Amino acid sequence: MEPPPPTRLRIGTWCVNPVSGQISRDGETARVEVRTMRLLLCLAEHPGEVVSVDDLLNQVWSDVTVSPDSVYQAVASLRRLLGDDPRQPTYIATIPRLGYRLVATVGEWADPLIADESIGRKNARQVAHPDLLSRTGLTWTVGAALCLGVVVLLFAVQFRGKVANNNHSASPAVAAQPQNSIAVLPFLDLTEGMKEEEFADGMTEELIDKLSKIPGLRVPPPTSSFYFKGKQITVAEIAKALSVAYVLDGSVRKSGGRLRVAARLIRADNGYVAWSETYDRPFDDILIVQDDIAGEVTKALRTSIGVRPE
Repeated sequence: MEPPPPTRLRIGTWCVNPVSGQISRDGETARVEVRTMRLLLCLAEHPGEVVSVDDLLNQVWSDVTVSPDSVYQAVASLRRLLGDDPRQPTYIATIPRLGYRLVATVGEWADPLIADESIGRKNARQVAHPDLLSRTGLTWTVGAALCLGVVVLLFAVQFRGKVANNNHSASPAVAAQPQNSIAVLPFLDLTEGMKEEEFADGMTEELIDKLSKIPGLRVPPPTSSFYFKGKQITVAEIAKALSVAYVLDGSVRKSGGRLRVAARLIRADNGYVAWSETYDRPFDDILIVQDDIAGEVTKALRTSIGVRPE
């Protein structure tokens, strides 16, 4: 009989829990959207192998009809959560014209407490062998092993309690931020060869400028947002550092004379996507395109965040 599949996986340095829809590392926990988690698991089933966009669409979005943009946005979201740099990936590498490859190590997550108990049972079996120790020595050794097991158990429970308390106390810090506050993260350049980074940065600045002109909406300046460019920090940590309730991120892709900009609004307190949209434009006048898309996004966010128009 084959052993049951692990309930938790180790991907790189992250513990991935598909049941709860969360990933955690060093006391830090982040929620992953359902289909984004499916995509991560799909890549984890083929570590080191290239998985095509079509395969990801068929396995993750089999029940709905979507465009490849859904894959691109989910990968961008995963990279944000995992703290991955698309230029020097340690988790998900883009293989031009082919798909994506999970380059991080994948394995079953070994709970330290369970591992310690397993070792304790193994040692107990070895001690119980009649050829190894006398009856008196056996009694003393088993007693010592039990005492050690209790100490390890208490330590593990205490450690878990501290982690849980840290996670519990960290959540209100994000949730307590003013609801009319949003940070715009630098948009990702997903164009092959990453040749449109300048346009992506300009798109970010244009959005910050337009959003900051909405009365009652708090928006950190570009210097604060661009500080996090390329850094391996989760959305929740960025939101807490900038004291905002929402985070807007997105991507830019250029193909021939066409440009596609994808934008997504995330609630920092729970990690859920509150709004998303994709904009296609002819790539003729860069400034006009940036102004046009930034204007459309700003109008949409007024309603999503609940800011009253002027």
